[in-house]
This record gives sequence, C-alpha cells and structure tokens, in this order.
Amino acid sequence: MVQFRLCLAFVMISLVAGVIVCTPFAVATNEKTNYQALELFTDVLSIIHKSYVEETDTTELIYGAIKGMLATLDPHSSFMTPDMYQEMKNDTEGEFGGLGIEITKKDGILVVVSPIEDTPAFKAGIKAGDQIVKINDQPTKDMEVMEAVRLLRGKKGDAVTIYIMREGFSAPEAFEIVRDIIHLYSVKSRLLQPGYGYVRLSQFQARTGEDLKEQLAALQEANGKQLNGLILDLRNNPGGLLDQAVAVADLFLSEGLIVYTEGREVGSQVEFRAQNEGTEPRYPLIVLINGGSASASEIVAGALQDHDRALLLGEQSFGKGSVQSIIPMGDNSGLRLTTARYFTPAGVSIQARGITPDILVAPLVKEEHNGNHLREKDLQNHFSPLENKQAEPTDEVQLDEEDKKDYQLMRALDLLKGVDIFMQHSPAA
Repeated sequence: MVQFRLCLAFVMISLVAGVIVCTPFAVATNEKTNYQALELFTDVLSIIHKSYVEETDTTELIYGAIKGMLATLDPHSSFMTPDMYQEMKNDTEGEFGGLGIEITKKDGILVVVSPIEDTPAFKAGIKAGDQIVKINDQPTKDMEVMEAVRLLRGKKGDAVTIYIMREGFSAPEAFEIVRDIIHLYSVKSRLLQPGYGYVRLSQFQARTGEDLKEQLAALQEANGKQLNGLILDLRNNPGGLLDQAVAVADLFLSEGLIVYTEGREVGSQVEFRAQNEGTEPRYPLIVLINGGSASASEIVAGALQDHDRALLLGEQSFGKGSVQSIIPMGDNSGLRLTTARYFTPAGVSIQARGITPDILVAPLVKEEHNGNHLREKDLQNHFSPLENKQAEPTDEVQLDEEDKKDYQLMRALDLLKGVDIFMQHSPAA
C-alpha cells in the first residue's frame, strides 16, 4: 500500500511537471520520515478525490500543495502557475500592462516596496509602505504576491481600484488607477552641470548593463570629454537580475571580486569577478541608496564600497542577501527558489542588515524617510543574519537636534566627510 501511494505521488507530480521520472529514492537518514510524509500526502489527496462535496481538479490540488510547501520556506520562494510564470518573464523583458508598483507581503498583508517612476501608480500617489488591503472587491489578506500581480495587471485603459491603508489614514482609501503599458526603461541619465553626470537605475533587467554603458558614453560625448564625476542613483531600486548587477559593477571596476554566492549545491557556489576590458575611467563616483534599495542594488553598492571605488550616500539599504533561481517546469509553470546567499567582496552578508552608507543622509521630505520602507528583517520567515567576518560599524557621535535642522551645515559636514573618505581611498601619487 505504501509503495502504491508513493508511486501515485510520483506519477501525479511527474504529470504536472510534464516528465516521467523513473529513478529510485536517494538513500537518506530521514528516508522513513519522507516515506511517511508522502504517504500522508497521497492519503489526503485520495480522500479529497473520493469524499469532497464537489469534483476536484488534480492539477489545482497539486499546485496548491506546492504553493503551501514553498510558503513555509522564506518570503522570496514561490510557485508560479503558467500564467504567473509568463508574467515574471514579462518583468525581465521590460514591458507589460499594469500599474507600476513593486509589492511584497508582511504578516499576510500586501505592502508596496516602491512605486516605479512615471507609472500610473506613481502618478496616483501610491507610496512605499502602503498596505494594499483590497484589489477591486477582493480582500488581499493572505493573498500570494504573484496572485496579486495577476489581479493588478491587465489591458491598457482598464481601471482597477486598490484600497490603501497608510499611516494617517483612519480607514482604507480607494485609489482608482487606469492601467497602462509599463515600459521599464531601467536606465535614465542626464548632465547635472558641465562635467557632472547623473544616472538613475530603476531596476536590473536583461539589458541594464548594456544600456548603462551606452548612456555613460553618451554623457561623456555630450560633455565633450571625460566626466568630472558621476552620481549613480539606486534609491528605491528593488533589484532584478544578478548577472546585470555584476555587469553594472564591472563597468566601474577593472579587477577583483564583485560578489560571490554560497549555497548547498555545488553549482550555487560561484564567484563573479571584474574584467579590465570596458572599464569606465576612474572619475569620482557617488552612489545613492535608501531603504528601497534591495538585492541587485545592494550587490552593486557593496562591491563599489568594498573596492573603495565609490562613496555611498543616503540611508541603510533593504537587506536582501539571498539569491533566487528561476526553475522552469514541464507544464510551463515555474519555481522561484532561494538557492544561495550572496556576499560582498569583503565577505559581508547583508541579509536582514542592509548596507550602511559612508554618509548617512535622510531626505528633507518626511514622507520619503526610510521609516516608510519595509525591509527584509520585517518580512515573515526571513533568513536570520549571519555573523559577518568584519565588525559592525560603530555609531558616530550624535549631532544635537538644532544641528540636524541646519541643512546647509549638514551638507557642509557631508562634503567634508566625502573629501576625507576619497583622500583615504585614493591611491598615492
């Protein structure tokens, strides 16, 4: 009976995946426990098929079981049905119909990580930290993130109403937003003044590294010579593709380690190193980060900070130090599975900690302050921080409140700190 049930489980799972696997179970110390768990699963499945009040769909039951399994792991692992998997691929390709918000889940509630610039959500006033309590007439309590994404996206011109709860609201407020085609141009640039460039990366997509290279060349051509300095803005950048984070960091580093990953499988233990070819000239570089800078953004910021290539300014970053692998399944569904942790070149894990900027600067507008930013450490089932090889930074002498209100004084102090840090990190002549 046990063997029959195990076989049934394998056949069902194989049918869902679109393949038939005829390999024996790996011998393990907990083999008996695994057999018992699979027996329980097939018993429940059999009872549902036989006794549930209505006929059931086997695929939907299997999908539900897989979703439940992944929900016990960490906030970034999830199962994607074929429709959801296609939505995820649309993200990296850079175009879809929707509102333009990055969302996550905290304590069963959907929370906005950040609105994407120049999108319907951004223009409607959706803010980081907003809780989405309802989409149209559907409550979002305990709703999966990918299911919420499916409901939020749709045809251009169709409206969707989301009910938002935020600090200062006595009750959820309705925001009716008209969907549009979201073109995720991840790189924007301009000259702030002659010689001084500004580049904004909104997320890391399939062409981000190449697009950044092209726009840096355009900035230098517009300037007529090498830039005197560059500001790389990673604020509210939720991350994206690991290889593009490596490509961006590689543009500013001529050699050395960019990031390395460690996981249980041999294939998840990888080092990514900078190449000399195509490296930008060594002009001064400032990187802006805040509580919405996550994952791939933190890889770039951490690499440039550890190699003394850039000065980091802003607020503590999000603290997502894990790597997700996208695993396609045979029926066009997919797994988003956390398979490794990543470490900065100095061996630092930023998981549930974030990256501390060289110069801490809060924005003037209170609503933009990092208090509204959800962070990795706030998410249910997040990985605990590892003990880092380097000591945690010590707190600086605190300024009094009157000094903090003097914005010109603070900017002057920041400039002094920046000059000092660059002097310390610059190679001797």
